[in-house]
Amino acid sequence: MKLIHYLLISISILFISLPNVQAEGEYTGDGWRDKGMLLIYSPRYFGPSAFPIPELRTALAPSRFEVELQGRYHYYTGDKTKDLFARLMIPVVKERVGVEVTAIIKEDYKLTSETRDERNAVETELPPHESYQGDIIISTLFQVLRSEKWMDIMASLNFKTASGGRLCDARFTDAVTYWMDITIGKDLLKNESGTATLRMQAMAGFYCWMTNDIIHRQNDATSFGVGFTSTYCHFTLSSDLSGFYGYKNNGDRPLILRNNLTYEFKKNIISLRYNHGMKDYLYDNYSIGYIRCF
Repeated sequence: MKLIHYLLISISILFISLPNVQAEGEYTGDGWRDKGMLLIYSPRYFGPSAFPIPELRTALAPSRFEVELQGRYHYYTGDKTKDLFARLMIPVVKERVGVEVTAIIKEDYKLTSETRDERNAVETELPPHESYQGDIIISTLFQVLRSEKWMDIMASLNFKTASGGRLCDARFTDAVTYWMDITIGKDLLKNESGTATLRMQAMAGFYCWMTNDIIHRQNDATSFGVGFTSTYCHFTLSSDLSGFYGYKNNGDRPLILRNNLTYEFKKNIISLRYNHGMKDYLYDNYSIGYIRCF
């Protein structure tokens, strides 16, 4: 219980210490509020983290606490973005129910003038002496079925807050988003000692976000993903193809190929990621992360 208490206090301090966003002060330029109605609320016309593409998980609810910190770089010819990402995983009921909280603590960006104009943004980079944070996402994971003989099934409910800043530069939407999905997973290969495995998982769900459209206040999408996870001794390699398919077809159909290599030693994990964006997701992402398990 002391460990749970310590972690909850730590994450509360983390979020409280995030830089404050001045709702009016961050919007520069004459008549930005009128221009803001020209923003297109879709992944194609916003920053790399404004519309999080659902993670394809292993279909297994967490069994241990995890605290993670990532340094990430998002590359697109018209937008180069760096950010600091934090994650906390809490197994509320071990291997049955888990809660995950993620946040982008700090972000910096550099746009070309062409991309700024395409997105109807104000600035090409963050003005001096200003800072902002990204969105906080809260996810709840439920183990529906856990069976080595048949398959594992996990459901998730996810809620993205409107805490992200710099709407004027199309960095974050300043609007809520939620999604729910079902993931199934099955071990295809596994040696007797359990040190080498090959696992397949697939996900399908519903994704919804608020927009600035006066008539159609929200956009709905179907989310999906399929991928494999292999382990050998202390190494784990996972790859998946995931995305969602919006009904407006205004840049709302992103697709991403994710790759993640991790090495674990004594409850410490080093993570190297490379993600390749396709269709309406324009970025290639590179990241290095450290995870501490309890």
